[in-house]
Amino acid sequence: MKLPDSTLTSIVAFLNGIGLPVEYTEISEPTFLPGIHACRGALLADPAKLTWPGDLLHEAGHLALLTPAERLDLTGNLGDDGGNEVGAIAWSYAAALHISLDPAVVFHPGGYHEGSGTLLEAFATGRYIGLPILQWRGLCLDAANARQAGLLPYPHMLRWLRE
Repeated sequence: MKLPDSTLTSIVAFLNGIGLPVEYTEISEPTFLPGIHACRGALLADPAKLTWPGDLLHEAGHLALLTPAERLDLTGNLGDDGGNEVGAIAWSYAAALHISLDPAVVFHPGGYHEGSGTLLEAFATGRYIGLPILQWRGLCLDAANARQAGLLPYPHMLRWLRE
């Protein structure tokens, strides 16, 4: 197993710090995203097979949108629900900014069905795809609701995990 690079190390430290455990391990079975496997509320990461470190933030976004019980009950592919998919996109963007990563680490050329450039442009111009589901799940506020509450708007997060 190769050693993780500094980007991966930053991502893992952030995820462990918010309560989404990441464990480095060798993954022998095929996975939806190379080198990442969800297992009962944790993410297993194989640095030798992990092509894009930002994918770990995206998969963590899927887990963050689930209740604690749902997180513990889930193993395998995390991306079957369209609403949670766009929520994970928005969550991973906010997480990247929070840990001072270029959003291109998450929206990389190898993902999003060649739509990473469109996502980068949308988020850079304040068109926050997935924001409504994050707000609905109590994780952040849009500009209008944040102003009314006297809080910071998305991409600032009120909390990182659904309760």
